[in-house]
Amino acid sequence: MFKLTRKNLTYAVVSILAVFLFSGFIPAVRPLVINVLKSPFSLLRLVKREAAGIIFYHRNMAENERLTRQIGFLRYKVNSLSELYLENKRLSSLLALKQKSTFKVTAARVIGRSPDSWSSAVVIDKGSANGIREGAVVINYLGLVGKVAEASGSTAKVILISDPNLSISAMVQRSRQEGLISGTLGSSLIMKYLPKDADIKVNDIILTSGLTDNFPKGLIIGMVTEVGDEFSGLSRYAIVKPGVNLSNIEEVLVIAR
Repeated sequence: MFKLTRKNLTYAVVSILAVFLFSGFIPAVRPLVINVLKSPFSLLRLVKREAAGIIFYHRNMAENERLTRQIGFLRYKVNSLSELYLENKRLSSLLALKQKSTFKVTAARVIGRSPDSWSSAVVIDKGSANGIREGAVVINYLGLVGKVAEASGSTAKVILISDPNLSISAMVQRSRQEGLISGTLGSSLIMKYLPKDADIKVNDIILTSGLTDNFPKGLIIGMVTEVGDEFSGLSRYAIVKPGVNLSNIEEVLVIAR
């Protein structure tokens, strides 16, 4: 039976050194010796790594939680700054429009959607106490938004141009062809009552013509995306994409009557 004595340990060390020396002088033996010794050293490295993982597990877990909280906080800060930047950009555009406008306008924020007409009406934070009256036209820096349907002391309900019950006289900017714009409760408007030979094309800009009460001439309504013939074949229609994205408006200008 093998006993670990100083003499036996000396023999083992000498033997290992002899093997190393032997493999150094004989290249053909060297790979065999390296392969024999590789497995124990690989096992030792694996054991060392696993032991370190166990020893530092709790410390690493705490550090990971700290870094996760820090990342969440930084992400929140970035999102907040981005939101402030976008709001400042919108308000700057709105202020520039207000300063250039020939009308007397009141700035307001959208604070909600009307529950009885979610897709075609919004509520703003200004009302009769701020001089806003029923029928007043609402715009933003991208174009026409709608008109005021009701006004209380501090708020007002605005019917959007996407409402089918709202019709506005309009014209093609390029050819001055006139028609009537109505909402569809969708993302597009429809321009009707165009004659068979109407000069209207895709990408034409549509403006208010000034023939509808309270709606000044020249406000941007949108751009033509499609032109077609009515079922009767006696007139044409055009599909118009609103200049304003009505699903995410946040600030508006109300034109005083």
